[in-house]
Amino acid sequence: MDNWMQIINAFLVQAQKGELKTSSYPKEWSGVKMKVSFGMGAPARIPWIAFIAPEMQASKGFYPVYLYYKELSTLILAYGISETEEFTKTWPVEIMNSTQTIQAYFDEDVPRYGDSYVFKAYRINLGAEKIEYIYANDNKIATEKDIESDLATILNYYKNVVSIEVTKTDSALSQGRFYMEKQLEDFIVHNWEKTELGKEYDLIIEDGEPISQQYKTDIGSIDILARDKKTKSYVVIELKKNQTSDDTIGQLTRYMGWIMDKKGDKNVRGIIIAADYDNKLQYALKVLHNVQVFLYKVSFTLDEFKIKETVQ
Repeated sequence: MDNWMQIINAFLVQAQKGELKTSSYPKEWSGVKMKVSFGMGAPARIPWIAFIAPEMQASKGFYPVYLYYKELSTLILAYGISETEEFTKTWPVEIMNSTQTIQAYFDEDVPRYGDSYVFKAYRINLGAEKIEYIYANDNKIATEKDIESDLATILNYYKNVVSIEVTKTDSALSQGRFYMEKQLEDFIVHNWEKTELGKEYDLIIEDGEPISQQYKTDIGSIDILARDKKTKSYVVIELKKNQTSDDTIGQLTRYMGWIMDKKGDKNVRGIIIAADYDNKLQYALKVLHNVQVFLYKVSFTLDEFKIKETVQ
Protein backbone atom coordinates (compact mmCIF):
# COMPACT_ATOMS: atom_id res chain seq x y z
CA MET A 1 0.00 0.00 0.00
CA ASP A 2 1.59 3.28 -1.12
CA ASN A 3 -1.46 5.54 -1.39
CA TRP A 4 -2.45 7.22 1.87
CA MET A 5 -6.21 7.00 1.38
CA GLN A 6 -5.84 3.31 0.59
CA ILE A 7 -3.91 2.87 3.86
CA ILE A 8 -6.25 4.84 6.14
CA ASN A 9 -9.35 3.23 4.58
CA ALA A 10 -7.87 -0.24 5.08
CA PHE A 11 -7.03 0.68 8.67
CA LEU A 12 -10.62 1.72 9.46
CA VAL A 13 -12.13 -1.37 7.85
CA GLN A 14 -9.72 -3.69 9.65
CA ALA A 15 -10.38 -1.95 12.97
CA GLN A 16 -14.08 -2.77 12.62
CA LYS A 17 -13.33 -6.40 11.83
CA GLY A 18 -11.11 -6.83 14.88
CA GLU A 19 -8.20 -8.30 12.95
CA LEU A 20 -4.79 -7.67 14.55
CA LYS A 21 -2.18 -8.28 11.83
CA THR A 22 -0.17 -5.25 10.70
CA SER A 23 2.41 -6.76 8.34
CA SER A 24 0.77 -5.27 5.23
CA TYR A 25 1.24 -1.67 6.42
CA PRO A 26 4.32 0.45 5.59
CA LYS A 27 7.03 0.73 8.24
CA GLU A 28 7.84 4.31 7.24
CA TRP A 29 5.92 7.30 5.93
CA SER A 30 7.21 10.71 4.87
CA GLY A 31 10.64 10.10 6.40
CA VAL A 32 9.52 8.93 9.87
CA LYS A 33 8.76 5.52 11.35
CA MET A 34 5.15 4.40 11.02
CA LYS A 35 3.67 1.98 13.54
CA VAL A 36 0.15 0.50 13.43
CA SER A 37 -1.64 -1.24 16.30
CA PHE A 38 -5.01 -2.96 16.47
CA GLY A 39 -4.27 -4.47 19.88
CA MET A 40 -2.27 -7.38 21.20
CA GLY A 41 -3.98 -10.68 21.94
CA ALA A 42 -7.40 -9.04 21.65
CA PRO A 43 -8.77 -6.07 19.65
CA ALA A 44 -7.98 -2.70 21.22
CA ARG A 45 -10.79 -0.28 21.93
CA ILE A 46 -8.75 2.44 20.20
CA PRO A 47 -6.58 1.25 17.27
CA TRP A 48 -3.90 3.70 16.18
CA ILE A 49 -1.34 4.72 13.57
CA ALA A 50 1.67 6.62 14.93
CA PHE A 51 4.44 8.48 13.10
CA ILE A 52 7.57 8.41 15.23
CA ALA A 53 10.95 10.13 14.90
CA PRO A 54 13.91 7.69 14.93
CA GLU A 55 15.00 8.99 18.34
CA MET A 56 11.71 8.03 20.01
CA GLN A 57 9.53 5.00 20.70
CA ALA A 58 5.78 4.48 20.79
CA SER A 59 6.12 3.82 24.51
CA LYS A 60 8.20 6.93 25.18
CA GLY A 61 7.86 10.04 23.07
CA PHE A 62 5.57 12.52 21.35
CA TYR A 63 4.40 12.15 17.78
CA PRO A 64 1.48 12.62 15.36
CA VAL A 65 -1.02 9.79 15.72
CA TYR A 66 -4.38 8.70 14.34
CA LEU A 67 -6.62 7.41 17.13
CA TYR A 68 -9.81 5.63 16.07
CA TYR A 69 -12.49 5.85 18.76
CA LYS A 70 -14.67 3.12 17.28
CA GLU A 71 -17.49 3.44 19.80
CA LEU A 72 -17.78 7.15 18.97
CA SER A 73 -17.28 6.68 15.18
CA THR A 74 -14.57 9.34 15.40
CA LEU A 75 -11.05 9.42 14.00
CA ILE A 76 -8.71 11.88 15.70
CA LEU A 77 -5.47 13.07 14.13
CA ALA A 78 -3.65 14.13 17.27
CA TYR A 79 -0.53 15.68 18.68
CA GLY A 80 0.11 12.41 20.50
CA ILE A 81 1.81 11.93 23.86
CA SER A 82 2.92 8.51 25.06
CA GLU A 83 0.95 7.16 27.99
CA THR A 84 3.54 4.55 28.94
CA GLU A 85 6.55 6.65 29.87
CA GLU A 86 7.10 10.41 29.78
CA PHE A 87 9.74 11.77 27.43
CA THR A 88 11.94 14.62 28.61
CA LYS A 89 10.54 16.87 25.86
CA THR A 90 7.05 17.25 24.44
CA TRP A 91 5.05 19.38 22.02
CA PRO A 92 5.78 23.12 22.08
CA VAL A 93 3.86 25.29 24.52
CA GLU A 94 2.03 26.93 21.61
CA ILE A 95 0.28 23.62 20.92
CA MET A 96 -0.58 22.81 24.52
CA ASN A 97 -1.90 26.30 25.22
CA SER A 98 -4.07 26.63 22.12
CA THR A 99 -5.31 23.10 21.45
CA GLN A 100 -7.93 20.96 23.19
CA THR A 101 -6.98 17.68 24.76
CA ILE A 102 -8.92 14.67 23.53
CA GLN A 103 -10.52 14.40 26.97
CA ALA A 104 -11.78 18.00 26.74
CA TYR A 105 -12.86 17.58 23.13
CA PHE A 106 -15.20 14.69 23.86
CA ASP A 107 -16.25 16.25 27.18
CA GLU A 108 -16.57 12.76 28.64
CA ASP A 109 -14.30 10.06 29.97
CA VAL A 110 -12.38 8.34 27.18
CA PRO A 111 -10.72 4.97 27.78
CA ARG A 112 -7.25 6.08 26.65
CA TYR A 113 -5.08 8.86 25.23
CA GLY A 114 -7.13 11.67 26.76
CA ASP A 115 -4.03 13.80 27.39
CA SER A 116 -3.07 13.99 23.71
CA TYR A 117 -4.12 17.08 21.74
CA VAL A 118 -6.61 17.25 18.85
CA PHE A 119 -5.32 18.48 15.50
CA LYS A 120 -8.22 17.25 13.35
CA ALA A 121 -11.36 15.28 14.19
CA TYR A 122 -13.34 13.35 11.60
CA ARG A 123 -16.68 11.65 12.01
CA ILE A 124 -16.54 8.37 10.12
CA ASN A 125 -19.37 6.86 8.08
CA LEU A 126 -18.39 3.35 7.04
CA GLY A 127 -20.48 2.53 3.99
CA ALA A 128 -20.52 -0.74 2.11
CA GLU A 129 -18.64 0.74 -0.83
CA LYS A 130 -17.29 4.05 0.47
CA ILE A 131 -15.90 5.54 3.66
CA GLU A 132 -16.99 9.09 4.36
CA TYR A 133 -14.86 11.48 6.42
CA ILE A 134 -16.70 14.49 7.87
CA TYR A 135 -14.94 17.31 9.72
CA ALA A 136 -16.51 17.28 13.16
CA ASN A 137 -16.15 21.03 13.69
CA ASP A 138 -18.22 22.15 10.67
CA ASN A 139 -19.81 18.99 9.20
CA LYS A 140 -18.03 19.47 5.88
CA ILE A 141 -16.90 16.47 3.86
CA ALA A 142 -13.13 15.92 4.04
CA THR A 143 -11.88 15.02 0.57
CA GLU A 144 -8.96 12.75 -0.22
CA LYS A 145 -6.88 15.87 -0.81
CA ASP A 146 -7.95 17.27 2.59
CA ILE A 147 -6.99 14.07 4.42
CA GLU A 148 -3.57 13.95 2.77
CA SER A 149 -3.01 17.67 3.38
CA ASP A 150 -3.93 17.39 7.08
CA LEU A 151 -1.44 14.57 7.57
CA ALA A 152 1.32 16.36 5.65
CA THR A 153 0.78 19.52 7.72
CA ILE A 154 1.17 17.85 11.12
CA LEU A 155 4.07 15.68 9.91
CA ASN A 156 5.98 18.68 8.58
CA TYR A 157 5.38 20.54 11.84
CA TYR A 158 6.56 17.53 13.84
CA LYS A 159 9.72 17.08 11.79
CA ASN A 160 10.51 20.75 12.25
CA VAL A 161 10.03 20.51 16.04
CA VAL A 162 12.22 17.42 16.30
CA SER A 163 14.89 18.92 14.04
CA ILE A 164 15.09 22.01 16.25
CA GLU A 165 15.56 19.81 19.33
CA VAL A 166 18.34 17.78 17.77
CA THR A 167 20.40 20.90 17.08
CA LYS A 168 20.51 21.65 20.82
CA THR A 169 23.54 19.93 22.32
CA ASP A 170 21.84 19.50 25.70
CA SER A 171 18.56 18.12 24.36
CA ALA A 172 17.32 14.62 25.04
CA LEU A 173 17.14 13.94 21.32
CA SER A 174 20.72 15.03 20.76
CA GLN A 175 22.25 13.18 23.68
CA GLY A 176 19.88 10.21 23.64
CA ARG A 177 20.51 8.71 20.25
CA PHE A 178 18.96 5.67 21.79
CA TYR A 179 21.88 3.37 22.28
CA MET A 180 21.20 -0.35 22.24
CA GLU A 181 20.31 -0.42 25.94
CA LYS A 182 17.56 2.13 25.40
CA GLN A 183 16.16 0.27 22.39
CA LEU A 184 16.45 -3.11 24.06
CA GLU A 185 13.27 -2.76 26.13
CA ASP A 186 11.14 -2.07 23.05
CA PHE A 187 12.83 -4.89 21.14
CA ILE A 188 12.10 -7.42 23.89
CA VAL A 189 8.43 -6.47 24.15
CA HIS A 190 7.83 -6.39 20.39
CA ASN A 191 9.57 -9.74 19.89
CA TRP A 192 8.37 -11.33 23.12
CA GLU A 193 7.24 -14.68 21.70
CA LYS A 194 10.61 -15.18 20.00
CA THR A 195 12.65 -14.66 23.19
CA GLU A 196 13.51 -17.07 25.99
CA LEU A 197 11.25 -15.01 28.23
CA GLY A 198 8.25 -15.60 25.98
CA LYS A 199 8.55 -19.36 26.46
CA GLU A 200 7.79 -19.14 30.19
CA TYR A 201 6.08 -15.82 30.75
CA ASP A 202 3.16 -13.83 29.31
CA LEU A 203 2.88 -10.10 28.85
CA ILE A 204 -0.07 -8.48 30.61
CA ILE A 205 -2.89 -7.41 28.28
CA GLU A 206 -5.76 -5.13 29.25
CA ASP A 207 -8.56 -4.09 26.86
CA GLY A 208 -6.52 -5.49 24.01
CA GLU A 209 -3.54 -3.28 24.82
CA PRO A 210 -0.25 -4.44 26.39
CA ILE A 211 0.38 -2.73 29.75
CA SER A 212 3.49 -4.68 30.72
CA GLN A 213 6.03 -2.17 29.46
CA GLN A 214 6.86 0.66 31.87
CA TYR A 215 4.19 -0.66 34.25
CA LYS A 216 3.27 2.23 36.51
CA THR A 217 3.41 1.96 40.30
CA ASP A 218 3.34 4.63 43.00
CA ILE A 219 7.11 4.22 43.46
CA GLY A 220 8.10 4.38 39.79
CA SER A 221 7.72 2.38 36.58
CA ILE A 222 8.72 -1.27 36.21
CA ASP A 223 10.57 -1.81 32.93
CA ILE A 224 8.54 -4.93 32.08
CA LEU A 225 6.00 -6.76 34.25
CA ALA A 226 5.02 -10.26 33.14
CA ARG A 227 3.29 -13.35 34.56
CA ASP A 228 4.39 -16.96 34.74
CA LYS A 229 2.42 -19.06 32.23
CA LYS A 230 1.96 -21.91 34.71
CA THR A 231 1.78 -20.37 38.20
CA LYS A 232 0.40 -16.93 37.16
CA SER A 233 2.83 -15.31 39.62
CA TYR A 234 4.28 -11.94 38.64
CA VAL A 235 7.76 -11.51 37.17
CA VAL A 236 9.49 -8.14 37.53
CA ILE A 237 12.00 -7.53 34.72
CA GLU A 238 14.53 -4.71 34.99
CA LEU A 239 17.13 -3.75 32.38
CA LYS A 240 20.55 -2.66 33.62
CA LYS A 241 20.66 0.56 31.63
CA ASN A 242 23.70 2.75 32.23
CA GLN A 243 23.60 2.19 36.00
CA THR A 244 25.49 0.20 38.60
CA SER A 245 24.64 -3.36 39.58
CA ASP A 246 23.78 -2.11 43.06
CA ASP A 247 21.30 0.40 41.66
CA THR A 248 19.70 -2.25 39.44
CA ILE A 249 19.39 -4.79 42.25
CA GLY A 250 17.94 -2.18 44.60
CA GLN A 251 15.43 -1.11 41.98
CA LEU A 252 14.42 -4.68 41.17
CA THR A 253 13.93 -5.77 44.78
CA ARG A 254 11.99 -2.60 45.58
CA TYR A 255 9.50 -3.34 42.80
CA MET A 256 9.29 -7.00 43.86
CA GLY A 257 8.40 -5.83 47.35
CA TRP A 258 5.72 -3.55 45.90
CA ILE A 259 4.21 -6.49 43.98
CA MET A 260 4.21 -8.63 47.13
CA ASP A 261 2.39 -5.91 49.06
CA LYS A 262 0.03 -4.45 46.44
CA LYS A 263 -0.71 -7.58 44.41
CA GLY A 264 -0.52 -10.08 47.28
CA ASP A 265 1.93 -12.25 45.34
CA LYS A 266 4.44 -13.83 47.74
CA ASN A 267 6.00 -15.84 44.91
CA VAL A 268 6.98 -12.88 42.75
CA ARG A 269 10.22 -13.40 40.85
CA GLY A 270 12.76 -11.00 39.44
CA ILE A 271 14.87 -10.90 36.28
CA ILE A 272 17.79 -8.59 35.46
CA ILE A 273 18.79 -8.18 31.82
CA ALA A 274 22.35 -6.92 31.41
CA ALA A 275 25.17 -6.72 28.89
CA ASP A 276 27.67 -8.28 31.28
CA TYR A 277 27.89 -10.16 34.57
CA ASP A 278 30.03 -8.73 37.37
CA ASN A 279 30.96 -9.82 40.89
CA LYS A 280 28.31 -7.63 42.49
CA LEU A 281 25.56 -9.44 40.61
CA GLN A 282 27.13 -12.79 41.36
CA TYR A 283 27.26 -12.20 45.12
CA ALA A 284 23.75 -10.76 45.22
CA LEU A 285 22.34 -13.85 43.52
CA LYS A 286 23.75 -16.05 46.28
CA VAL A 287 21.00 -14.73 48.59
CA LEU A 288 18.40 -13.61 46.06
CA HIS A 289 17.23 -17.07 45.07
CA ASN A 290 14.12 -15.75 43.29
CA VAL A 291 16.15 -13.53 40.94
CA GLN A 292 17.71 -14.50 37.59
CA VAL A 293 20.10 -12.69 35.27
CA PHE A 294 19.88 -12.81 31.48
CA LEU A 295 22.71 -11.50 29.30
CA TYR A 296 21.98 -9.99 25.91
CA LYS A 297 24.30 -10.09 22.94
CA VAL A 298 24.34 -8.00 19.79
CA SER A 299 25.73 -9.41 16.58
CA PHE A 300 25.99 -8.17 13.02
CA THR A 301 27.74 -9.08 9.82
CA LEU A 302 29.27 -7.08 7.01
CA ASP A 303 28.83 -8.38 3.48
CA GLU A 304 30.89 -6.86 0.73
CA PHE A 305 28.85 -5.41 -2.08
CA LYS A 306 30.19 -6.52 -5.45
CA ILE A 307 29.19 -4.98 -8.73
CA LYS A 308 27.93 -7.56 -11.17
CA GLU A 309 29.71 -7.62 -14.47
CA THR A 310 27.56 -6.68 -17.39
CA VAL A 311 27.31 -9.35 -20.05
CA GLN A 312 28.24 -7.89 -23.40
